[in-house]
Amino acid sequence: MSESGQTAGAAGGTFNAMASTNSLARTVVVANENQVARRLAGYHWREVEAELDREGVAVLQDLLTTADCRALASLYHDDGEGIFRSRVVMSRHGFGKGEYKYFDYPLPDLISQLRGALYARLAPTANRWNEALGLEVRYPSSHAEYLERCHAGGQTRATPLLLRYGPGDYNCLHQDLYGEHVFPLQAVILLSQPGRDFEGGELVLTEQRPRMQSRPLVVALGQGDAAIFAVRHRPVQGARGFYRVNMRHGVSRIRLGNRSTAGLIFHDSA
Repeated sequence: MSESGQTAGAAGGTFNAMASTNSLARTVVVANENQVARRLAGYHWREVEAELDREGVAVLQDLLTTADCRALASLYHDDGEGIFRSRVVMSRHGFGKGEYKYFDYPLPDLISQLRGALYARLAPTANRWNEALGLEVRYPSSHAEYLERCHAGGQTRATPLLLRYGPGDYNCLHQDLYGEHVFPLQAVILLSQPGRDFEGGELVLTEQRPRMQSRPLVVALGQGDAAIFAVRHRPVQGARGFYRVNMRHGVSRIRLGNRSTAGLIFHDSA
């Protein structure tokens, strides 16, 4: 893939993301389900799927507007009404430097709608990957149905999150695994503007192929762009069929400023 990691752009339309304030001054991000579906329909999904097959990562440019990004990022400092279930300081656990907060159910509307609509678009790729790898697990077309499977298996805690990085912060290479049930793809959306809000802080992925050294991928994102990438492994076509490639992801050091992102993980946590 190119350094920018760009795939096809969206064809018109924006979300109506609104910030309103109730008596507890809680910011609420609102999205119409049809608007989310129309926005995602504007991407060339065959090209997205082909890029995922080639590189294990694809970028949806301008998925969110500047207003969407600001509204979501502003939620990080809102601790009212139990919008988040936990806060993690990364240095305390050896994860890197920076911090993040997991949303609690019910999720903000925009996060919930994006999670469900993106899952529906990605489930065919997830099933095709599992078939190529000889794995029996198949994923239903509905995210609600998949969450029922997670919850029945004891994975009931929400996993979408907001991440905040300051100068010198970084995220170590890792995989977002929260139990037995793992959807093979996830998404991260950059809420800050590179060059204005921060410098550094590139999304970094590594690909470990059998009997080969790891291959790094640096994905440059703009504000509102979403990167979709493999959670744990993906199939690669070889001379004798498909073989499994292990993937990890992280964030390089922030040189200046502050970087905010939203993470969409489609399986829940135990």
